[in-house]
Amino acid sequence: MSASFQPLLNGELVVVRAPTQAWSTPRGTMGDVPIHGIYVSDVRLVSGLRFSVGDQDAEHLSTGTQGADHVRIDSLLRHLDDHTPDPEVRLTLERTADARGLTDRLTVRNRHEHALTAPVVIELDLDATSMDDVKMGTATLAIAEHAVAGIVVERTAGGTAAAWSGEHVSARLSSPELTIERTTTGLRLSATLDIAPGGTASVSWRLDADDEIGVVRGDTRSVPWSHPEVYAGDQRITRWVDRALDDLDALRMTSAQHPDLTFLAAGAPWFLTLFGRDSLWAARFMLPLGTDLASSTLRVLAGLQGVNDNPADAEEPGKIMHEMRRESLVIDDSITLPPLYYGTVDATPLWICLLHDAWKWGLPDDEVRALLPNLEAALNWMRDFGDADGDGLLEYIDRGGHGLANQGWKDSGDSVQWRDGSLAEGPIALCEVQAYAYQAAMGAADLLEAFGRPGAEQWRDWATRLRTAFHERFWITDPARCGALGPYPAIALDMQKRPVDTVTSNIGHLLGTGLLDADQSALVASRLGSPELDSGYGLRTMSTDSDGYWPLSYHGGSVWTHDTAIAILGLARDGHDEVATSLALGLLRAAEGFDYRMPELHSGDPLTEVTRPVPYPAACRPQAWSAAASVAVLTAALGLTPDAAAGTIATSPLRGLGSVAVRGLRVGARTVDVGF
Repeated sequence: MSASFQPLLNGELVVVRAPTQAWSTPRGTMGDVPIHGIYVSDVRLVSGLRFSVGDQDAEHLSTGTQGADHVRIDSLLRHLDDHTPDPEVRLTLERTADARGLTDRLTVRNRHEHALTAPVVIELDLDATSMDDVKMGTATLAIAEHAVAGIVVERTAGGTAAAWSGEHVSARLSSPELTIERTTTGLRLSATLDIAPGGTASVSWRLDADDEIGVVRGDTRSVPWSHPEVYAGDQRITRWVDRALDDLDALRMTSAQHPDLTFLAAGAPWFLTLFGRDSLWAARFMLPLGTDLASSTLRVLAGLQGVNDNPADAEEPGKIMHEMRRESLVIDDSITLPPLYYGTVDATPLWICLLHDAWKWGLPDDEVRALLPNLEAALNWMRDFGDADGDGLLEYIDRGGHGLANQGWKDSGDSVQWRDGSLAEGPIALCEVQAYAYQAAMGAADLLEAFGRPGAEQWRDWATRLRTAFHERFWITDPARCGALGPYPAIALDMQKRPVDTVTSNIGHLLGTGLLDADQSALVASRLGSPELDSGYGLRTMSTDSDGYWPLSYHGGSVWTHDTAIAILGLARDGHDEVATSLALGLLRAAEGFDYRMPELHSGDPLTEVTRPVPYPAACRPQAWSAAASVAVLTAALGLTPDAAAGTIATSPLRGLGSVAVRGLRVGARTVDVGF
């Protein structure tokens, strides 16, 4: 039996409006590679698409995205043309995704002084394959044949329609101009176009779908954030923010349980659903554009906050969930995640951090007050369950035996390893989780105090003990391992409480949280700015001097945009402007190389060796926290500090990024302009 591989994504065209996405060639056709198809709610309904006009394929000219959910593809029809140099017959395909499905419109334009007649044929291979099967490379023809067997074609008052279903999703394809017929693999749509002299003629078709068991759905309301005008000497900043906000618009979703609350889906194609950690970081990055997204994200996660102690799905009282899906996810023989899974050690402190930060940015007191019981439950989880062994630090282990082995943001099986490449054994206490927990406890204490609730000093004392424990246990001080850059924090403590000595990007998350003193912060900054971690296109997840380093390793040498952005924010807050600027310029180089749609991650190959960032071939795009990282970099560039009471923002710009000014930031209910 041949091996199954996850489909590659780089080079393919995507049109997305959650929960709908369509993956194709830049020409708009589908079926050449495994990811191709039209998906609604994590089910592929069309796996192949081919079209011809005048009995021949069109010749591709250009593909232009007019938004995350709309693309225009221009081609030539020279077989319908004369032999003069200027092409005078062209074809335009416009593809638009929305929360219910997808529309394709084909338009032929005729510049000649005589009429043209041309048959149009569109062939669709129908499907009903789950996204999980596509991702695992296990999608089979048998599944597609099952879907084809259920096709019903009917004449309607408005044209012709066809219906089929599978994986609990019902699909309907309709067209007012095209005749729809069955084929051995799906449907054939056909019509004859009469194009007048100097005129145009069009045909269109529409796919609609309903998910019977869907737990999330698209959000069709207006965006819950401002769209600022960014003026920068470095135009890459403006272009990245504009493209990113459009992508984030297309990733907006709500849950079936709370249809009035917006959150950002993690990313396409694999993660068009609610992920606690991803949604929290994305909302946190977006705070300078308003608190509405943060408010709804906090509330939807509070509605799913753990109540029971259940090792099977990792639920614990007060815990914030990891991910929510329509069905169980089978990753391999040893890992099966239930539809609602709580296996994350960091989402709970990050929820607290977002609530505190949103309050500082002007989240109304009534909304904060309503979430204080959830805050107290989350704090208790950190103390009673997050710190399972009572050593004052947060650690994780998969108690159910079928969940994720690693439960921080680097959740792949090999993400926590020693410098010699061997894997650390759990329970694992990650360095960045201690920073989140410290910041969460200190911020929560401020909230409890401000709202007249007890416990503020208790949690400040708890945070102080955690900080002391971190300083005593996490630092690598052996000169043989430290080299010229001096001591550094371990990525984690293993089951024997030994500091795991790999140098990783995790240490960047410690900055700006208050966990480190000034000297320690400077040591971390020097590491982040070293050529072993700074690739020139962002921050590597693992240092090049580690045996496990590989530039295309998911968490062992690649560059993650959000990870770099977190480090940039921390560096700027702690006053390490030079390193913050270097990493920010690296992300801007990468953004330019990816046409300002930053993928989930990219290769850690250095700027000195490659002239543009090398894609990680299976990286999601668009990705919520990668897109929202543009606002985080903008925040760092301006050095924004909100004063919600006064409705103002203080600034301390990074001079190395040049002039930056923004109209349309928000503090509470006020709109603020900065930098003019």
